[in-house]
Amino acid sequence: MRVAAIGIAFVILATTSAAHGAECIGAKAAKAGFILSKPGISSEFRPAAGGMMHVANTYESASPQTQFLFGGLIEVFRDSNTGQLAMIPFSDLRKLFPLKAGAKSKTIFVRLAPNKQPKGTETLELVVKGKETFSLGTCKYNVLAVKETIKNQAGETLDEFTALYAPDLQAVLAKRYDEGTNSESVVGYEVIKPLAK
Repeated sequence: MRVAAIGIAFVILATTSAAHGAECIGAKAAKAGFILSKPGISSEFRPAAGGMMHVANTYESASPQTQFLFGGLIEVFRDSNTGQLAMIPFSDLRKLFPLKAGAKSKTIFVRLAPNKQPKGTETLELVVKGKETFSLGTCKYNVLAVKETIKNQAGETLDEFTALYAPDLQAVLAKRYDEGTNSESVVGYEVIKPLAK
């Protein structure tokens, strides 16, 4: 009787693991697109030509937004009801990938918006600090901690955070702000699922 109970427990465990496993998106399945979400936002990721990732963001309390991210990491275009924005790099972004721990780079770009003259160039500094694991529900992903710093032409920091980037998905799963301080916080997605067919 005890052996039968243990056998049933193993079957239940295996079935549960298989069910959870089916929900997790791997590198191959990610090519068909996927959805990342958390309360208040749902983002549909679809690989696009030229190494781009097309992201359609739907917000609970704001208008929808479309982004194109090179490699799923570097934003090059954004469109929403509040306007459009394009970031034009002055160097080949393809040379930055695949990212490796310890890698550092600086990319100069100009930010363009309709009916606005650019206020000079900006610099995106990337530092790949190392590898971590990030959980989305029952799914675990190997991520690279990539510190992103954007500076204006005068060298002043405009934005800074650490992106937890999953190379297999070509997506940033979370952002860590004020790292190493008492104000450190992590803002990230909580669920991953395939796109509806």
